[in-house]
Amino acid sequence: MAMRFGRLDLNLLVALDALLSERSVSLAADRLCLSQSATSSALGRLRDYFGDELLVVKGRTMVLTARAEELIEPVRAVLEQIRTTVAVAPPFDPATAERQVRIMASDYSTQVMLAEVLADFEAVAPSMRFEIQPMSDSPIEAIERGYIDLLLTIDCAVSADHPSLILFEDDYVVVGDARNPAMDEPMTRQLYFSLGHVTPRFGKSRVPAFEDWFVRRQKQQRRVEVVAPTFLSLPGLVVGTRRIATLHRRMAEQVVQTQPLVIRELPFDIPPIREALQWNIANNNDRALRWVIERLETAAMSKRRTPSNVVLLGGESAFDRGSLEIEYRLNHLRR
Repeated sequence: MAMRFGRLDLNLLVALDALLSERSVSLAADRLCLSQSATSSALGRLRDYFGDELLVVKGRTMVLTARAEELIEPVRAVLEQIRTTVAVAPPFDPATAERQVRIMASDYSTQVMLAEVLADFEAVAPSMRFEIQPMSDSPIEAIERGYIDLLLTIDCAVSADHPSLILFEDDYVVVGDARNPAMDEPMTRQLYFSLGHVTPRFGKSRVPAFEDWFVRRQKQQRRVEVVAPTFLSLPGLVVGTRRIATLHRRMAEQVVQTQPLVIRELPFDIPPIREALQWNIANNNDRALRWVIERLETAAMSKRRTPSNVVLLGGESAFDRGSLEIEYRLNHLRR
């Protein structure tokens, strides 16, 4: 039987199901949208395969043989299994889904975006598991090799070869100790460049953050006194000192609620950053992943705002964003 099964065109199972149900070549042909001769040919091949007439003429009708009667339920079950597992993707139910999703993100993105959303997931998707990986030197390679499912990073660091979407924008502020005399008045350019600074750099390549790279393009150079490994470590390295840190506004607004820090506006404009979410194009139809992406997008949209210290022209920053992104990529995001 195994050898004979190898000779069976599985498309004939659809024809067999129609013939067994309709018990008529003409009616089966209508159901299959085939000609009567093509359906008769299919019946002939089925008879040859099973070594049985399957349908025989009795008076003016056709009746099933005993072998055909035995085949009704097995054939229907096989086709239904194919339909539910291959032809139709199974529905995704977050309430019962057991799935691990691996996300590469900075501690900043985790703090201002992922933390709240993942807290909500505990109630709506209790069996799903999430692994947050720190940013590596080769995030696009991690996406392409399947090491991670989602990448959350600055938009100029994503790949054009895979789908992505912008989640939110953020701008920058100055953060300093509340007891630092330099923070008693609005921050001036002269004061900003006279103070010591704390800034993060990442990975083995010590890639600078976008604000560090952009400030270096100013005519004045700031004095970096402490290089930190993460964004979240910046506030603690500023407390109790006269140093300052240039921090994303969203994170700054969070840390000043729990630490003795104050916020001051930057004395010059830095282009806002745009945080993008990326995934492998091969996973475009992954229903679980699409659900996570949609939830993240919905959460981001509810918090979107226009960065306060940037002049917008036609919906874009007054800076030449395109040239800035190309220069940043060429200098700091080579892979």
